[in-house]
Amino acid sequence: MAKHTRFLLVSLPASISPTNDHDEALTALRSAVTTDYGTVFPFPIPEFKIGTLDALVQQADELAKLDTACEGVVGKVGDSLKTILEGDEEKVSQSKTVNDKPVEQYLKSFHWNKVKYRTDKPLGEVINTFQKEILSIDNQVKDKYNSYNQVKTNLSALQRRQTGNLTTKSLANIVPPDLIIRDSDYLETHLIAVPRTMVKDFLRTYESLAPMVVPRSAVQVAADDEFTLYAVTTFKKHSQDFIHKCRESKWTPRDYKYKEGGKEEENKELEKVGKDEKRLWEQALRLGRTALGEAVMAWVHVLALRVFVETVLRYGLPLNFVCGLVRTTGKLAKKARASLDVSYSYLGGNAFGRDKKGRVKKDDTSTSADMQAAGHMGDGGDYSAYVCYEFEIR
Repeated sequence: MAKHTRFLLVSLPASISPTNDHDEALTALRSAVTTDYGTVFPFPIPEFKIGTLDALVQQADELAKLDTACEGVVGKVGDSLKTILEGDEEKVSQSKTVNDKPVEQYLKSFHWNKVKYRTDKPLGEVINTFQKEILSIDNQVKDKYNSYNQVKTNLSALQRRQTGNLTTKSLANIVPPDLIIRDSDYLETHLIAVPRTMVKDFLRTYESLAPMVVPRSAVQVAADDEFTLYAVTTFKKHSQDFIHKCRESKWTPRDYKYKEGGKEEENKELEKVGKDEKRLWEQALRLGRTALGEAVMAWVHVLALRVFVETVLRYGLPLNFVCGLVRTTGKLAKKARASLDVSYSYLGGNAFGRDKKGRVKKDDTSTSADMQAAGHMGDGGDYSAYVCYEFEIR
């Protein structure tokens, strides 16, 4: 789907056509938008079991909140996919499908999924179905991606221990076992990573750094571009003092205990966590693609339901309306709505008038306040004479 594509869902009474014909009404909607501002596609919405007027007003409020929740989940799942695909826009775009169709194609050919979302149920039950579904999608994706991110963090830490400098990398593959004093009641070996620029100072001063450092015990173990690793022997009772003085001198004591088979164990752990990371990456990608499609489907159905409820509240019964999907852009959306205002401002009654030049203008704020109190405000609190919801699937 092209960037900056926006959509308008517009519902109008069939009476905009002289014959009350749906096809003619859709043609009139296309003429009002004009191809300069967007392309109109039919967007069929079935009828639902409705209750009292009070119930409809409450359901309109619930659907507004659900609309926001769906948009949030679609955004979060999309961000998760983008993260797991390392920002590859082409791959992310290919992953955005609904029922194996690109999102825009799904919107253009929308039909209510009566198998998944039954229309013979009361409206309240249908809304409850969407609330549960979108919460479930959010939780599933969150749990899976948290698991993946945890394993990815663990793998990164293990990899850093294999590839970092001598202050951070694992010493299991570096320190010879016979270099470490073990099973002594008095002596202890310390491994100190010294910046290469400070090696001379270290060799000159380490023996006097703390009491009871074994003279001439410093042995070079390894070196990299930044640090040289030395082994130094001290008496145990002064070990902490020696370590403290090393840190004060900007040398890095390494906490290392020799363990039989430690090298092999570390390599096995790295291999295991690497396999876990790959497995969870595949699961997270698969779930992300599926969840995005399901979340978009749920959101579009919720938008359709919002249009239906607002249509009943706005135009009344018996229902006879036409709904169209307007494909436009962020820049042209305002012009498309302005063009619709010109054609259908009369549907708003006293809420709209015209200035001396015949241009459509909205009446005072008291009218808007009354409309808002009645639940007839569009997105962003902006009242329009007809039912219209604007959205974008990023």
